[in-house]
Amino acid sequence: MNNQSSRSLMIPPQGGMLKELMLRLKLVLRLLGDKRVNFFVKLIPIGALAYLISPVDLAPGVTLPVIGALDDAAVLWLGTTLFMELCPSEVVREHIRLLSSNLDMIEHESGEDVVDADSVEEVK
Repeated sequence: MNNQSSRSLMIPPQGGMLKELMLRLKLVLRLLGDKRVNFFVKLIPIGALAYLISPVDLAPGVTLPVIGALDDAAVLWLGTTLFMELCPSEVVREHIRLLSSNLDMIEHESGEDVVDADSVEEVK
């Protein structure tokens, strides 16, 4: 895959780290439910999640405390990234577009209804 097409598969930056993490999670869940994605490709994030919750650990946290936590995060990140790269690019782009448009719609709706004010209590 060339560099240009791999950039187009990345989730467009939408804001903070938590927002991007939630967008990535929603994208993975949508792709897992999409019938156009190969069944065997769907096993990648499921396997990464199984590794995360399994008692087997490549770098146990007891002997290597920092590396023990990082390997779990790395396996999860690698599994989801590999999964998204192996999914058909047009399917990934379609889901990213739908998620981004839903996010824009939510931001527009919530932006109009929010009132920034202080509460003042009168004492009589």
